[in-house]
Amino acid sequence: MAKLLVIDSKEGTKVPFLRGILTRSLQDVGLDFDEAYDLASDVRESLSGQARVTTAELRKRVAARLREVHGDYLANRYESGVESMDQVMVRSEEGQSTPFSEEIQRKTLELCGISPEDARNLSRLLGRHLVTRNRREIDSSYLGRLTFRVLLREVDRKAAQRYLVWRDFYRSGVPLLLLIGGAPGTGKSTIATALASQLDIFRTQSTDMLREIMRMLMPERLLPVLHRSSFDAWRVLPSNALLADQEDKVASGYRSQTQLLTLSCEAVVQRAVRERVSMVLEGVHIDPTMVKHLRGSGDVIVVPVMLAILKQDMLRKRIRGRGGKAPQRRAQRYLQNFDAIWQLQSYLLSEADREKIPIVANDDKDATVAEILQIIGDRLATKLAPTLKEVFPARVPDTPDKLERRGNS
Repeated sequence: MAKLLVIDSKEGTKVPFLRGILTRSLQDVGLDFDEAYDLASDVRESLSGQARVTTAELRKRVAARLREVHGDYLANRYESGVESMDQVMVRSEEGQSTPFSEEIQRKTLELCGISPEDARNLSRLLGRHLVTRNRREIDSSYLGRLTFRVLLREVDRKAAQRYLVWRDFYRSGVPLLLLIGGAPGTGKSTIATALASQLDIFRTQSTDMLREIMRMLMPERLLPVLHRSSFDAWRVLPSNALLADQEDKVASGYRSQTQLLTLSCEAVVQRAVRERVSMVLEGVHIDPTMVKHLRGSGDVIVVPVMLAILKQDMLRKRIRGRGGKAPQRRAQRYLQNFDAIWQLQSYLLSEADREKIPIVANDDKDATVAEILQIIGDRLATKLAPTLKEVFPARVPDTPDKLERRGNS
């Protein structure tokens, strides 16, 4: 696709059309990332035959597409400009002011177990309420009270309680360590990335990457078990000759490799704890033994989860699909060792069940993310244990008795 220039006649400038910039602008008016990116892509495609477009024409096209797909409200917001039309500043406890963001509010509401669609509608409703009340600056505690009351009225008491839990967690400054384990092909990296984005966690680590670093430091002739895959490490252990059961052999090799990685995993976690930042650690080497080690890493809330694909055909399909992201021969090698991978999963799930580590069947990405968020919320609730009355009073001043219903949004 040829380069498209955007001409600003007032400023006298020419800049390339940047899909990322338009995506960000669309997020500012209330779309989530996927919706904003898809709409920006549609607009770019509609201009594929042009070499240049004026800013006025571009805005007209974007507004028309917004109106067609999402209705008049968002189109009007975009045409008028969010900043000039209805920007509300939120002042933090430290005195810093940032614009109210429906996108950030939507992500916060999703943490409370609300569906993405309902969270988006409620965040728009909150934003509209602030504008109609001529609120140009509010403090974060007011926004918290308003959100709490909206959840009580529009959803239920449990959602409001979960909101308090998450709010208390973010105010506490205690880091969260999310551990995501599972056999190869169960979607650990995909789910870890989605959760890190949802939770605004900027530090993620894969145990596979730590293993690669250790392989560079330790030659294969010294530690052959480190240089094999987790599901066939048993092949280089002489002691496995004494084991008759194949699953026992696979498990023995896996444990030997995981023990070598425990120290490096502890090191990256302890650094995160020292720096007081949350972290997602994912990989096949997250097992109950490692979880026990990491739980003793200091003042940190540890939440382990074991992913699973419980149908062999689906796991094969997932592994086969990895060929598009990784070298095809890697996917083929995994398929050739499918029985060992299935046996490894059986071992991991049995150990997780024995140690009461939550097992999540990863059949659908969105459902899996929602379930893990609920698991995290439950863990935070037991750790922080706030109550409704302790955080917000029963009556909140300057809160609408009735908000505009979702059907009118």
